[in-house]
Amino acid sequence: MAQRLEPMPTDWRRALAVVAHPDDLEYGCASAVATWTDAGREVSYLMATRGEAGIDTLDPAACGPVREREERASAAVVGVSSVEFLDHADGVVEYGTALRRDIAAAIRRHRPELVITLNPDDTWGGTYWNTPDHRAVGRAVLDAAGDAGNRWIFPDTDAAPWNGVRWVAVAGSNSPTHAVDVTDGLARGVRSLLEHRAYIEALTDQDPEVYARELIEGSAREAAEIFDGRPAVTFRLFPR
Repeated sequence: MAQRLEPMPTDWRRALAVVAHPDDLEYGCASAVATWTDAGREVSYLMATRGEAGIDTLDPAACGPVREREERASAAVVGVSSVEFLDHADGVVEYGTALRRDIAAAIRRHRPELVITLNPDDTWGGTYWNTPDHRAVGRAVLDAAGDAGNRWIFPDTDAAPWNGVRWVAVAGSNSPTHAVDVTDGLARGVRSLLEHRAYIEALTDQDPEVYARELIEGSAREAAEIFDGRPAVTFRLFPR
């Protein structure tokens, strides 16, 4: 991240965040969501899976409900009451027309101006390999934003076509262009991640509160270096 980031647009009322797993939004993006809902904007969440393959010590049948509960609780912390799950299989989400259709149908239902997703690139920062689910869902979201407005693509969805998506914002991008000042939302971003306690306790031996605070605050401080010193969440913004 070399160049100074621009502020995210603020002239919108509704957003839909679409990611692969419970916890994907809480690893940084939730602080921005808290900031937006504080300003009176409406944000809804859509998960492609229930994250049922995410905890090694829990059988998927038991894990899915735990992660769903944690996701609903974490969303509530940042002012989000609408959380939906598509029930694609965790770990083996496939990019294709079935996934695009499900996401386009959700966009038509929610009618967002801003759609948010997670990094679909091959890597995180050019260092760590990204997971297949993140890549598949992120790419499908970028495509479905256009599909949703075309009445000849997926004409059998319940809701009418919606061509009102103005931007798709990719969180965790290797090449961000914009950012949100999360000074007022940062504490709730940390609390939102902490709601994924079962997941965090299976992931690390570190104290969950220390883990969440260091990760979220550290990321915001890093972004501040190219956002006028303000703690921030970064996005790559694609206008439509």
